[in-house]
Amino acid sequence: MSQRINILYNRKPCYDIVITKGFEELENELVTLDVTEKKLCIITDSKVGPIYSENLKQVLTSLASKVSVFTMPAGEAYKTLDTVKNIYEFLIHEKFGRKDMLIALGGGVVGDITGYVAATFLRGIDFIQIPTTLLSQNDSSIGGKTGVDFDGYKNMVGAFKMPRLVYMNLNTLNTLDDRQFFSGFAEVMKHGLIKDDKFYIWLIENMYEICERDLDILEEMIVKSCNIKKAVVEKDPTEQGDRALLNFGHTIGHAIEKYKNFQLTHGECISLGAVAAAYISWKRGMISMEDYYEIRDMYVPFYLPISIDGINPEEILTLTKSDKKAQSGTIKFILLKRIGKAVIDDTVTDEEILAAIKEIYFDEEENLSE
Repeated sequence: MSQRINILYNRKPCYDIVITKGFEELENELVTLDVTEKKLCIITDSKVGPIYSENLKQVLTSLASKVSVFTMPAGEAYKTLDTVKNIYEFLIHEKFGRKDMLIALGGGVVGDITGYVAATFLRGIDFIQIPTTLLSQNDSSIGGKTGVDFDGYKNMVGAFKMPRLVYMNLNTLNTLDDRQFFSGFAEVMKHGLIKDDKFYIWLIENMYEICERDLDILEEMIVKSCNIKKAVVEKDPTEQGDRALLNFGHTIGHAIEKYKNFQLTHGECISLGAVAAAYISWKRGMISMEDYYEIRDMYVPFYLPISIDGINPEEILTLTKSDKKAQSGTIKFILLKRIGKAVIDDTVTDEEILAAIKEIYFDEEENLSE
């Protein structure tokens, strides 16, 4: 039995999120979108494509006039304008027009880059999201943010482009390796920390089932997480205000991600950034010491890091200044007023940020000398 969440844009119905456990319902969803006589292009990557693209193509072939598949190399390193250019060339060669449609089949990288192509090719064509990772299912596929990295800077080039549909097949989570699965959990935890303390407690209480990938529990978790993001993006669809709360952990997290040349997963970096942000919140007297240590330690059972070695804290601080969320050199930092309540703060100092980075920095040489 599928679940459906309707997303509004400017208070009007925009698209549905369909959460289910297979691809069986996709055909009816596409019939509703009237894809008959349209050309469809599945954009996927070299990891996801071999598993799902042929199955998906068979579903689509009976509906559309033509189905093409573009497979990009997997990984954040290929989330670039060069890949966008290759997709443009492919679509031109396949004679795609404004009435045709793109389908993002994959994780956050595929979804972001497909959405950006959809926003810019022929000044905009329709696309749908079929997210296959926990990260993309509970976060990146929702809300219409698209983009690519530029010169190593995360999502520096992008556009807002709403999909026509987000279709989540939870069975795809079974094909993820542990590292990618738990990477996605960092964004789930974020939603509880910034907006819903009851959800945060629920995550702790269902820790074992989540780690075991119990699909019924995962479905409940993703529905709760998506509804939190729904509430935020509907209130502020183009990030003029409260949507920035979704960036909790991302300022320092993105800096670490760039410093490490994307060798860590997005979720691993966000968990580190979240611990650092919680540390600043504690030091400012916004949350208690007990809350800080509980938040920090709750990432551990989900195999997410709370400390990191091999970094230069001063260089990480410098990288936070070039994050796209910095305005005129001022960083809009997301702090916790309490668990379940985040606030936007533009008064966080360099000294506070550096202290937070040093809090999560594990100096291996210093510890060995002790």
